[in-house]
Amino acid sequence: MLNSRMTILLRELMAADTALTSRYLASITDVSSRTAREDIKQLDEMIEGAHIESIRAKGYKLTIQDNQSFRNYIKNAYQEKQLDDAVIPNSPEERVRYLIKRLLLEDSYVKLEDICEEMYISKSTIQNDLKQVKQILKKYEIVMDKRPNYGLKVKGSEFKLRFCMSEYVFERDKKVKASKQILLDQLPFLTEAQLSKIWTIIIEEIKENDITPSDIAINNLFIHLAIACKRIKSGNHVSIYKINLDEILNQTEYAVADRIVTKVEGCLQLTFPHEEVAYIAIHLMGTKMISQTNLQDEEIREVLDDDIYQVTLSILNRIEEKFDLNIRNDRELIVGLALHLKPSINRFKYGMNIRNPMIDDIKFNYPLVFEAGIIAGIVLEEEMGVSIDENEIGYLALHIGAAIERGKMRQGPKRCLVVCASGYGSAQLLKYKLQSEFDSKLEVAATTEYYKLQQCSLADIDFIVSSIPIPDLLPIPDLLPIPVIEVNTILAEKDLEKIEMMVFKNSTRLFEYVKENLIFLDQPFSTKEEVLTFTCKELEHKGLVDHRFLESVEEREAVAPTSFGNLVAVPHPITPQSNQTFLSFCTLKKPIQWGDKRVQFICLLSVKKGSTEDLQSMYEMLGKIIDDVSLVQELLKSKSRYDFAQLLVSKS
Repeated sequence: MLNSRMTILLRELMAADTALTSRYLASITDVSSRTAREDIKQLDEMIEGAHIESIRAKGYKLTIQDNQSFRNYIKNAYQEKQLDDAVIPNSPEERVRYLIKRLLLEDSYVKLEDICEEMYISKSTIQNDLKQVKQILKKYEIVMDKRPNYGLKVKGSEFKLRFCMSEYVFERDKKVKASKQILLDQLPFLTEAQLSKIWTIIIEEIKENDITPSDIAINNLFIHLAIACKRIKSGNHVSIYKINLDEILNQTEYAVADRIVTKVEGCLQLTFPHEEVAYIAIHLMGTKMISQTNLQDEEIREVLDDDIYQVTLSILNRIEEKFDLNIRNDRELIVGLALHLKPSINRFKYGMNIRNPMIDDIKFNYPLVFEAGIIAGIVLEEEMGVSIDENEIGYLALHIGAAIERGKMRQGPKRCLVVCASGYGSAQLLKYKLQSEFDSKLEVAATTEYYKLQQCSLADIDFIVSSIPIPDLLPIPDLLPIPVIEVNTILAEKDLEKIEMMVFKNSTRLFEYVKENLIFLDQPFSTKEEVLTFTCKELEHKGLVDHRFLESVEEREAVAPTSFGNLVAVPHPITPQSNQTFLSFCTLKKPIQWGDKRVQFICLLSVKKGSTEDLQSMYEMLGKIIDDVSLVQELLKSKSRYDFAQLLVSKS
C-alpha cells in the first residue's frame, strides 16, 4: 500500500514531462535525498504497468509500459488510500492526536463513552491518553473542562485555540499535502472554489502592497484565515486588549488586512469584526521580510533597530562561548538573523505561534545547530522577555546552520610552519615528509630556523611543527597563541600521530567516550522523569556530576524535547556541567512517551565545561546511530554492557 510520501512522489512523477532530481523530490516530501531515493526504489517495486527510470545527472522519470495495467493500479491505490485514511488510531501518539483534533473541532461537550466507541478502546486507556493530551494543551494555555453527564470540552482564548488547531488539526505529517485539500477535509463548509478565492485574495494583496512573506508564512496566513472563518461561523471571535488594537489600527498592515477581509467577507457572506481584521494584520506584521541582504554596514544599522542588532550580537557571543563554532563574525549571519528577528518581534509581542514544517528534520539532521538555536532562544528570553517555542527555534537554527556551512566552504587545508635547527636540508625533509603523509589536508606554509621565528608572519598559520623545544604558546604581540607540536627531525610514528590529531582536530572518535560502567540496559522505567532521575543519580554516585546536573538536564528538556525519532533521545544539560566529556546509555524494556515521540534508547551527552572539543563531529556520529534503524534495534537487544559497547564502537 502506498504511504503518503509515495503518493506524492507518484503524483509528481506522473505530472512531469522531464526527469525530476532526488533533491527536488526530497524537498516536496520534506525528507533527505537519501530517504527520497529509498522511497522511489520502493515505489518502483510496487507500481504496476510502469517503471521509474533513473537517468544519470538528470534524475527520475516515470515510464508507462502498460497503460491499462497502470490505470488499474492507480485506481486501486486510490481506493486503498481512502480506506487507510479512515483507519482507527492504534498507537498512543495516534490516539493523542486524534483526541486533540476531536476536541478542538467540537463546539459542544463530548462524552468519553462516545470517543471510546469511536476508537474501540477502554475507558482506562483513554484516561491515560488524556493525561498526554492535557500536557500538550497546557502549552497553549488550553484546559479541558469536564462536566458530569456532559463530558469534555476544551476552553481557552481564541488565539490559543486557533494556534493549537493550526498545529494539530492540520498535522505536520500531512504538510506535503496541498493546503487547500487539508482545509477541505477538515472544514467541509468551505468549498474548493471559496478556498481558491481566499488564496488568490491573499496573493494579490501582498503583491500589490509589496509585502514579501516566505512561502511558509503565506501558507500559515491562509490556514489561519480559514480557521477564522470556521470560528466566526461558530460565533467565536478573537478578543484583543484595547491598547493593542489601537496600536495595530495605525499600522500599514491593518489597511491591507482590511482589504483582504472585505474581499473574503464577500466571498463567504461572513462579517469579520475589527478584532478579526487586527488578527490578520498581526500575521502580516509578523511575517513581512526585508528582502535586501547585501546592505552596507551603515545601511544595516539604519534598517535594523539598535536593540535587535545588539541582541543578535549577544546571541552569537553566547553561542560562540558554548560551542566554539567560529561564526560570531559572519556578516551574512548577523544580517540574516537580525532581519529574521525584526518581524519576529510582532509574533512574540502578540503571543503568536508560527508553524515550522521542517522542525523534525532540523532536530534530526542538524542537532548541534538546533542546540545553538536553543541558546538563541534563551538569550531572547533573558534580554527581551519573550518566550519562543521550538518552531521558532528551528527557524533561528537554519540561519546558524547556513553560517556553519559557509564556514566549511571557506576552510582550506590546515597550514603549518616548520621550525628546524639542523639546517635547510633537515627542514626540507620534514616539509616533504609532511606533504607526503597528509597530501591536500596540510599545507606547509614555510620553513625557518628558530632565531628567525619572530620575523615570520603567523597570520593564517594553524600550528607550528618544530624539531626543537619552543614554548607552547608564543607570546607574539597582536596574534593569537599558536599551538606547537614538538617532533623528531626524522618523524616517528608517534610524531605523525600528534600531527594527525591537529590536522584532523575536528574528528572525534566515539570509543573515547563509551565506558561500560555508564551503560544501563533493559531498565523498567515508564516515564522520562524516571529515566533522567536514575541516570543522573548514577552519574552523581560515580563522581562525574554534582546535584545540579539533573536540574540542568530538565531545564533543557523544558525548552524542547530531545527525542529524535527512531526510539532515540539524546538528553543533555542546557549548559556544560561536568569536568570531562562523556556519554551514558540507557535502554528500556518498553518504549515510553518522550515529548511527542516514543523512546526506548537514551544517550545522555555531557560536554566538558569550557571545552572546545568539536561537538559537530560528536553529533554527526550520534546522528548516524539515530538514523540507523537496524543498529538501534540491535543495541536494544543487547544483554551485556560489553556487547553493547563493542557493537556501538564498531558501527561508529
